[in-house]
Amino acid sequence: MQGAPLGAALRHLVPPGAPHGSLPVPPVVNQHRMVTRGKLGFRQPALFHTAQLSPVPSSFRAALTDPNWRAAMEDEHAALLQNSTWDLVPRPPRANVVSGKWIFKHKFKADGSLERYKARWVLRGFTQRPGIDCTGTFSPVPSGFEDPAHPDFVCRLNKSLYGLKQAPRAWFSRFATHLLSLGFVQSKSDTSLFIYRRGSDIAYLLVYVDDIVLTASSAALLQGTIRALQQEFSMSDLGSLHHFLGMHVQHIYGGLFLSQWQYMLDIMSRAGMSDCKLCVTPVDTNPKLSAIEGTCVDDATDFRSLAGALQYLTFTRPDIAYAVQQAMLFSFVTTSSPGPKRQMTASRSSAEAEYRAVANAVAEASWLRQLLLELHAPLCRSTLVYCDNIITVYMASNPIQHQRTKHIEIDLHFVRERVALGEVRVLHVPTSLQFADIFTKGLPSPVFTEFRTSLNT
Repeated sequence: MQGAPLGAALRHLVPPGAPHGSLPVPPVVNQHRMVTRGKLGFRQPALFHTAQLSPVPSSFRAALTDPNWRAAMEDEHAALLQNSTWDLVPRPPRANVVSGKWIFKHKFKADGSLERYKARWVLRGFTQRPGIDCTGTFSPVPSGFEDPAHPDFVCRLNKSLYGLKQAPRAWFSRFATHLLSLGFVQSKSDTSLFIYRRGSDIAYLLVYVDDIVLTASSAALLQGTIRALQQEFSMSDLGSLHHFLGMHVQHIYGGLFLSQWQYMLDIMSRAGMSDCKLCVTPVDTNPKLSAIEGTCVDDATDFRSLAGALQYLTFTRPDIAYAVQQAMLFSFVTTSSPGPKRQMTASRSSAEAEYRAVANAVAEASWLRQLLLELHAPLCRSTLVYCDNIITVYMASNPIQHQRTKHIEIDLHFVRERVALGEVRVLHVPTSLQFADIFTKGLPSPVFTEFRTSLNT
């Protein structure tokens, strides 16, 4: 019962008409007329042997016996020492030592090849005692790197380590403070974004945990900012952006093309659907599934994991958003619950429901306009919001309050305020041209294909 919407979404990832066994890739954009596999958005996997990966070790002792993982552990230990992360001291009486462990992971490039072996020393933050271990914290020496001269010594931490409850906040606070001292301004629209501007020089810096994306208006400003950061923090310049948070970044025509094709391959491989047959649309227009009929699976862990992975994929594949939504609904079906429980909401009219949807769209548009303003690239034109309900369009610009609309006046004031300022225009569009339907319902193949094309224009 649960696999149908998930399987349809996965099969739809491979371009229609591609040969059996093809894999999706970001479409290649160029000017010549030759039709290639890359232009059509797929590739045939090459059949050749690659060097065997060292498997992820089950313990630090097993890792120490493998040259690749041992080198990764040594690199992590050396980086911690270089940053003066701790001082080696005798264990104080009655001190709580927060335990730790090694985490091992393969890091892959965007094309799926191995980038490096990653080992990280992580503390078990759940063993911290509130109010005691958050100021003066002690941890053991990383397993495998104990000092033979002082086997009973512990680490008194000078800086936070991964796993500690205060680690994310402490790191971000220190990093943000340094950026502000360099002249950056923290964005109000997105607190992870920092903006630098001096005359014609401008730089944007986006931070996610310990991953940083930096761009600048000139190479000199870019390199100067990198040097200023490296003087304060131990970090590596990985060059041009190619991969970030599971997204592949392709530089084309002075812009960026974002895709998650390697992420898609991983999802299809996990689901055992790498050789699946294609489907024209990701969801049936007449769904036959029921949340209250049929037999529930004993363990829905894998299904929920795949549904969650597909939800992240909708950032670059919004055409599967509705199919993923349906999969998420069924991910809550368990053996103890016959169906997903939905919060019941009632609208007094279809116009009210449409107007609240318009208000949500206007809120998102306002946030984007504010973000672009902070990036010093303000929009000079109004943002167009299309709605296929004529009454809703009329309500967005009519200053006269009616008795039947008084219960949604808060939303009315917000939307009308943006309309009055000229930031937003709410216009009518025929239902047959309401492209947003691709996100909210199953569509016939011709309509789905047309609406999906409109997402790229």
